Amino acid sequence: MAKDLWLNLPVKDLETSKKFFSDIGFVFNEDYKSPNSACMMIGEKPTVVMLYEEFVFQQISQNRITNTILTNEMLISIDAESKTEVDDIAAKAVAAGGKSSHVPIEMEGYMYGCLFIDVDGHRWNVLYMDLEKMN
Repeated sequence: MAKDLWLNLPVKDLETSKKFFSDIGFVFNEDYKSPNSACMMIGEKPTVVMLYEEFVFQQISQNRITNTILTNEMLISIDAESKTEVDDIAAKAVAAGGKSSHVPIEMEGYMYGCLFIDVDGHRWNVLYMDLEKMN
């Protein structure tokens, strides 16, 4: 069975992407880096998100990179501790150079969330789930 999960994302400029995610509050594991990649840690467990400069990502994946202006390759969802944290993350993303219409929505009576787009066009879904209201 698999021991861990990590995601790999192409980025245009590694330092710009690292600054963006640092400004939002994500941290990096400096033990796992190279001149063309960075290891971002998300969550309490944590999940690894490797940021690779596009040319390196293309070599690894052996495929073209999706044009994130025209299409989505995935939607990355992250858990927030409260509705306020959803709002805060969206505001930090915009302040750091990302985009968000930040029209948070209530979903199914127990979820609250919004979407932001990072500096490379990847879509991130920030959700707060009130599990007591679930069902």
